[in-house]
Amino acid sequence: MKSLFALTAALILGLGIAAGGYLAGDGLVKSRLGDRSVSVKGLSEREVKADLALWALRFVVTGNDLAETQAEVKRNAEVVGNFLKSHGFSEEEIELQAPQVTDRLAQMYSSGQFDTRFIIAQQLVLRSTDVDKVAAANRDSSALVEQGVVLSNEYGPVRPSYLFTRIADVKPEMLEEATLRAREAAETFAADSGARLGGIRRAWQGQFSIQPRDEIPGAQETEQVMKTVRVVSTVEYLLVD
Repeated sequence: MKSLFALTAALILGLGIAAGGYLAGDGLVKSRLGDRSVSVKGLSEREVKADLALWALRFVVTGNDLAETQAEVKRNAEVVGNFLKSHGFSEEEIELQAPQVTDRLAQMYSSGQFDTRFIIAQQLVLRSTDVDKVAAANRDSSALVEQGVVLSNEYGPVRPSYLFTRIADVKPEMLEEATLRAREAAETFAADSGARLGGIRRAWQGQFSIQPRDEIPGAQETEQVMKTVRVVSTVEYLLVD
């Protein structure tokens, strides 16, 4: 009797473990199936035109006589100012910044002989929303050389910077388009896998980037009037049977 009882108990225990394992396994499969998802990206691009131009026209004059050097700086500033006004810019769009004066003999660690003692750098900054007019003036800037003004820049060529500041105006429409394209890609994936697209599980809005419309070697985005605004949104959708 004891042997029969032990055998019966072992059989019941084995059936219980097997049933429990089946139920647990079935639950795991259902859980995984219910958690199926697909992550897709949606791209939106816009070609835009810069709406603000900044142009720092910097010139440097050297000399041994401070008064004469200052007079030449003043003449250069007048030439540059008249040049900008001749291209239709108002005085409100032109800012004359303070000069930077260097006396080489007054420098603590200076040594040796200098061809010129004084170095005076000054610049006029043009700020205009008429980017086409700024671009036209830039193309004609060789006229300044003809009048004895040589523009210089410590960081490279003296060129206008063209900026697009109205990103907030295109942001809502572009995000909507990026999300729509992501959903289209997700629907295609769901159809190919024999499932249906469920709701959004998670979503990430990508960073907006402004890039040059034309990929010109060595050219910066700020040097081009026409630009491309781009955003990529990542959306994770649930898949259902």
